[in-house]
Amino acid sequence: MRFHHATLDNGLEVIAELNDDAHSIAAGFFVKAGSRDESPELAGVSHFLEHMTFKGTARRDALAVNKDFDRVGAKHNAQTSEEDTFYHFTCLPEYLPRAFDVLADILRPTLRDDDFETEKKVIIEEILMYMDNPMSVAYEAAKAAHFGGHPLGNSILGTVDSITAMKADDMRSYFASRYSPANIVLGFAGKGEWDQLLELAADRCRDWTGVHPARDARPVRGRRAFEAILREDDLQQTIVGVADGPPLESDDRYAAHLLATILGDHTSSHLYWALVDPGHADGAEISYQDYNQAGGFYTFLSCEPDDVDDNLERVAEVCRGVMEKGVTERELAQARNKVLARSVIRGERPMGRLASLGFHWAYRRAYLPIERELEAFSGVSVDQIGRLVREWPLWPMTIASVGPTTEVQPPK
Repeated sequence: MRFHHATLDNGLEVIAELNDDAHSIAAGFFVKAGSRDESPELAGVSHFLEHMTFKGTARRDALAVNKDFDRVGAKHNAQTSEEDTFYHFTCLPEYLPRAFDVLADILRPTLRDDDFETEKKVIIEEILMYMDNPMSVAYEAAKAAHFGGHPLGNSILGTVDSITAMKADDMRSYFASRYSPANIVLGFAGKGEWDQLLELAADRCRDWTGVHPARDARPVRGRRAFEAILREDDLQQTIVGVADGPPLESDDRYAAHLLATILGDHTSSHLYWALVDPGHADGAEISYQDYNQAGGFYTFLSCEPDDVDDNLERVAEVCRGVMEKGVTERELAQARNKVLARSVIRGERPMGRLASLGFHWAYRRAYLPIERELEAFSGVSVDQIGRLVREWPLWPMTIASVGPTTEVQPPK
């Protein structure tokens, strides 16, 4: 593996992890533009803008964007989160210049009025689709209740009202403020030559302009709130809980990932044996999410409405148990084996390495080779996890309940 880094004159950072043994190459732009960067009036604009980048540029319409990717067999996509919009593709090395020309082109979209109004209808349909999903409703409600007025509580999709009221000029202003080259990292992973990659980046991106925008990244602790949302037609009760966790800037994130695996992995975890295997619930998991200056342990539960109080008590018992007794060496070893295997399997693909590469550089200013990532997970001890749960208690937590009953009593 060979790591390279350079900064263009306009502030765009270019990084690459090159591997002569790979058979493909992945490329992606990591834009620090997510729902936490939006005002209430512009809720959902980051995700909406992601859609609009594929609608056309000065050189290509939407059809040409898709056809030009397809002609070279490039697998392309984009996604928006609370903190980023990530545009990427994977292709054979010989087609990199042609595929990269398309990707760089769509990062400077025309944002035409007609396209904006057409895509607005698509976004509203997507919001309505997610509103039909109880888990999505519970997740959004839990996040908003936990983070309160902090921008991390914002919805990624926005609302029907915010999207309906949004104007194309609002999006253009947002684009100008967030899509400046100094707010973007360009990454490559796989088989390639650094000089060629840097030449491509300079040729396609050197004319981009803009200033570095600010972000509200103050640390935040959750409110441990409770919210019940009535959905009379649902057949099950859906619960999402949120407890604070270490931020992505902290090395404790490795212990947090392992702790979440021990407690709430979809197989052979504490929640699995306490709720799923005995048939008390059809789903019970815990995951860890790290953010810029914040973090969270997310608990997901779905079960019969009559069983929700008992199951919440079981979740509380699992959380209290690890807070009181910690974890065993055997549990830690099992979780470590799972996480290491998943990291290696993901890292064998250029796309898997690209995501890790870009996000670590964007937020930690660090290159993290796969070997160091594995070492970090391997170095976590039971004592470190014990300290983690003392500093970041898992219970009580914010809880959002969605379903046919609002008579839910979270344990104290």
